Amino acid sequence: MRTVIILTLDELEGVQSLAEPLQQLPADEVLAIDGGSTDGTVGFLESIGIRVVRQGRPGRGAAIRDGVDQSRGDNLVLFSPDGNEDPSDIPQLFEMLDAGYDMAIASRFLPDAVNEEDSSWFPARKWGNQAFSLVLHALWAPRGVSVTDPINGFRAFTRRAFHIINPQSDRFTIEYELTQRAFVLGLPIVEIPTQEGQRIAGATKAPSIRTGVSFCRFVLGQWIRGRN
Repeated sequence: MRTVIILTLDELEGVQSLAEPLQQLPADEVLAIDGGSTDGTVGFLESIGIRVVRQGRPGRGAAIRDGVDQSRGDNLVLFSPDGNEDPSDIPQLFEMLDAGYDMAIASRFLPDAVNEEDSSWFPARKWGNQAFSLVLHALWAPRGVSVTDPINGFRAFTRRAFHIINPQSDRFTIEYELTQRAFVLGLPIVEIPTQEGQRIAGATKAPSIRTGVSFCRFVLGQWIRGRN
């Protein structure tokens, strides 16, 4: 069974713009986990037939765990309707799980992929992503295994793999943790190229400096635990 978990927090313009593809997602189950929207996001999603669950604790990691707990599918895709992620990639992500991979990541850095900062003269988020990717591979990647976009939240995984990994992050480090733990546990990962679009409206929920500090703390904590 296939499930798409939509993650929302005040994304009314996004879900309105994507209303048609959201109603046609290639899944047996579609549900939204909402972090406390006050702009009408919840009402609109319910009006187009999508079940909405209010998350119990703040943070993206908490929302993802709620989504897994509330869903029934064996194969799951995370999707954020802010314009950055292309819903037409979802069938291929599911196909990768069907092929035997435990995790499939939509990469913004593979050949033929597009990152929203590619045209920027100062792509700070892209550089930060690549820096944390280097750290991840230096500390935890098995020999001969690599991924280009270990932080991207647009990804699929099996329910079995999620429970084996048992991620603890409440916030934006959860995808990085999922990749790191998959490396450590030897779970098979694959990537597909994606073309990241521009945000439809509003500001990112992951400001660069604060998010970067969170990632530094996560890496340091995991390194210390590993040494001990």
